[in-house]
Amino acid sequence: MTVLVAPSARARRPGGARKALVEAAQVRLAVLAMIFGAAMFAILVRLAVLAFAATPAAAQDPLAGLPPRGDIVDRNGQPLAQTISGWSIAIHPNQVIGDKGVLAQQLAQLFPEKNAGQYFALLNSGSSFAWLKRRARPELVKQANALGNPGIELMREPDRLYPQSTMAAHVLGYLGADGHGVAGMEKLLDTRLTGPDRMKPIALSIDVRVQGALENELATAMTDLQAQGAAGVVLDVDTGEIVAMTSLPSYNPNAIQGPPPRNNVTQSVYELGSTFKPIAVAAAIDSGTITSMSRRFDATKPLEVGRFKIHDDPGDEQFRWLNIPETLIYSSNIATARIADELGADKLQDMFRRLHFDQREGLEIEGGARPLWPSYWGRITVMTAAYGHGIAVTPLHLASAYAALVNGGIWRPATLFRVDPGKASPGERVLQQATSDRMRQLLRMIVLQGTGRNGEAPGYRVIGKTGTAEAAAGGGYDKSRNVSTFAAAFPADAPRYVVVAMLDSPKANARVPRTTAAWTAAPVVRRVIARTGPLLGVLPDTQRDVDVSQLLGLVWHRPGTAEASDR
Repeated sequence: MTVLVAPSARARRPGGARKALVEAAQVRLAVLAMIFGAAMFAILVRLAVLAFAATPAAAQDPLAGLPPRGDIVDRNGQPLAQTISGWSIAIHPNQVIGDKGVLAQQLAQLFPEKNAGQYFALLNSGSSFAWLKRRARPELVKQANALGNPGIELMREPDRLYPQSTMAAHVLGYLGADGHGVAGMEKLLDTRLTGPDRMKPIALSIDVRVQGALENELATAMTDLQAQGAAGVVLDVDTGEIVAMTSLPSYNPNAIQGPPPRNNVTQSVYELGSTFKPIAVAAAIDSGTITSMSRRFDATKPLEVGRFKIHDDPGDEQFRWLNIPETLIYSSNIATARIADELGADKLQDMFRRLHFDQREGLEIEGGARPLWPSYWGRITVMTAAYGHGIAVTPLHLASAYAALVNGGIWRPATLFRVDPGKASPGERVLQQATSDRMRQLLRMIVLQGTGRNGEAPGYRVIGKTGTAEAAAGGGYDKSRNVSTFAAAFPADAPRYVVVAMLDSPKANARVPRTTAAWTAAPVVRRVIARTGPLLGVLPDTQRDVDVSQLLGLVWHRPGTAEASDR
């Protein structure tokens, strides 16, 4: 017998099957929505945990929390050091998501300082912070941002910028890892640059235009002559302001790599040779030891003092008696030694002490070298010190001394700060005005007819003296190397600036056949003066000059010989 079962009521209703399907679909969607929501909630929770657990970048940044540093500018307001807002890129390894192997490869491409293996090890280290790049370029910041990984952080931070790159690097110094100055003016002014008055720029005495010219000419000469080093300074004779100061080799304070080279202007001492002769002559004139420019000294043959023999340089001997102008024009060691012998140890030492040759230069930046002062001033020491042998000073000592020689006889301390009109140091009188006037005449004669002829810049009336000395080495002297210096001032009739250029161990070449100062250092000074004179307000004038007519008649030139030595 067949049993018939009646259909349910829902099945019997029209459209019941479709409605059942819809309800089932809705249930499934609700379940999926709940699963998706739970997943999103888990992700948000994870991100929140990472955000709270991450170490703030500021805590890792050695510059964070420090006040921005004030600006350092040149005497005309041009920036030398300034604080800017720069980009830096960091990574939080414990916040990285995704494939770390792929990210390591990407980082190695953007930041080639490390390879992919090193970055992979960093990403798996579990650390909370590491720098990828400080001072990052905007293009690199965009590329890092495009990686889209939440573990990479882009941040703005104070950055110290030296817009002139290597210019005046030894003057400015640089910052250490803690954001404080460790050398130069950055160290000296650290408190001032980070204090309440930091918004007011600090003006130095440096003129970037003159600084650039000095650095360029010295670097060119150093390269051409394959010199080991170079130094130069431009000094205002009436205020002591250092308008330019450079030492080569230099460095870039924006990218310090290892200990920077020393400042040869202030941290190195040299025997500066014949540049000392005008100082010895000035001492003799000022003390009354020499009262007449026509006074003659025997230079007919080498001067023997005990077991020592003083001679003039081969090829430069005059073999005759020389008066005062001739002694300097021909750069005679013999005649200078005889003048010093008559002057005596006490008077020569007194002059050197007045010029501060027995103590460190009191320049504001650290590290000034102490001169090498003879421990015993016997007769031979007095004679040789008069022409720059046996006593060593810095190029800055020499620049300050020459300023006193030509500015009326006032020695002033050199300074790296801009001096307002009427605020210059009163200085110390070391020479009589009449002595300074005479020295300007004698120094002009040296440039017109003597060793400084290659230093003459037409129209600028250059005065000065060359000096070539054997380089000190191993407790003695290296006869194959010399230190070549030209100490000059301009204009002769009313000196305003001293310019000193020095080359350490230059080498001769086809264009420069000798390594003496007349061939190496003097041309550097000539070019610097010609380039910077107008910038400093000194225009060339061929109608003006210091009067040397009284001295011209005293100079005798042997027929058929060169006018003067090139030492």
